Amino acid sequence: MRILTLILAGFIALGATPSLASVKLKDLVEIEGVRGNDLVGYGLVVGLDGTGDGLRNIPYTEEALSSLLERLGVNVQGEEFRPKNVAAVLVTATLPPFARTGTPIDVSISAIGDAKNLTGGMLIMTPLNAADGQIYAVAQGPVLVSGFSAQGDAESITEGVPTSGTIPNGARVERELGFDFDSLKNIRLTLRSPDFTTASRIENMINASVGKTVALMVDSGAVELKMDDRFRSPAHMISQIENIEINPAQKARVVVDQRSGTIVLGSQVRISSVAVAQGNLSIRIRETPGVVQPNPFSRNGETIVVPRTDIAVDDNGDNKVGILEENVTLADLVDGLNALGVSPREMIDILKSIKSAGALHAELVVQ
Repeated sequence: MRILTLILAGFIALGATPSLASVKLKDLVEIEGVRGNDLVGYGLVVGLDGTGDGLRNIPYTEEALSSLLERLGVNVQGEEFRPKNVAAVLVTATLPPFARTGTPIDVSISAIGDAKNLTGGMLIMTPLNAADGQIYAVAQGPVLVSGFSAQGDAESITEGVPTSGTIPNGARVERELGFDFDSLKNIRLTLRSPDFTTASRIENMINASVGKTVALMVDSGAVELKMDDRFRSPAHMISQIENIEINPAQKARVVVDQRSGTIVLGSQVRISSVAVAQGNLSIRIRETPGVVQPNPFSRNGETIVVPRTDIAVDDNGDNKVGILEENVTLADLVDGLNALGVSPREMIDILKSIKSAGALHAELVVQ
């Protein structure tokens, strides 16, 4: 069994806490009701280099193309046309808050048929609808694809996703959202990371900045503002307070991504006194069967296969158990494990075990 020897230094005093950087209020909260809206549309990408949909297999592409040409005055009914440079796509975008008519927004393009590559394609005018069925934007433009695909007689290679792409500023807003921000009498600020201490600090800092009690903490996730007469509009009030510097209180948290072996930890994470040992028992089994032949000129002899097994066990017995003293930071632990050459995946197992033992004082988030 492999045991890790941990020599960790840098203990911190029991009551010491790391200083946190000040953050602007607008980076900590959202304004309730002020949000983006998702848009979606069905369109056609044309101009592909023979990498579009096979119209025989994807009939809806042919129907959409026929409908488009008829609206342009071209009658293709009863005609045999099967171009390979057209692909059916879904177009998605987000309508940002306070977007005005004519504002350009980015769109994403994704093929829904059997198109192989959208490189060089042009999205034809596509209306984008919201959940209420109304058209809020219209998209059109050349598609930018980050992936590529190349193929030869004996081999092919694909990098990224060539069947999806983007059009920066590819849509223009045609309809504005009906949200009257100027008529609000109370404004609710919602914290991106709910915390009672942070919400209380936001309340105190806003009231101190305005010089009057206009903010009230509702709970750990919201602070409500009462519109004051000294401000001409809610927009003027938000513009005065959004740059207030706040020292947020963060929850101790360790985030582990098992797929990539990534570990992200906060500076507030602490570990109680605990003994850590990481086992790496190595067992190797090798089969080398032998064959026994009968004596020469033997009448009743037969060939027999004799099994032969070699087992080797390696427990690396030179290593020792390490004791972590009280209030060691997780950063010290990780530094010690890295110095010993522990892999990220072994480190994840150690952190899980410390959490199960009740010695890791933080929220462990495993993704």
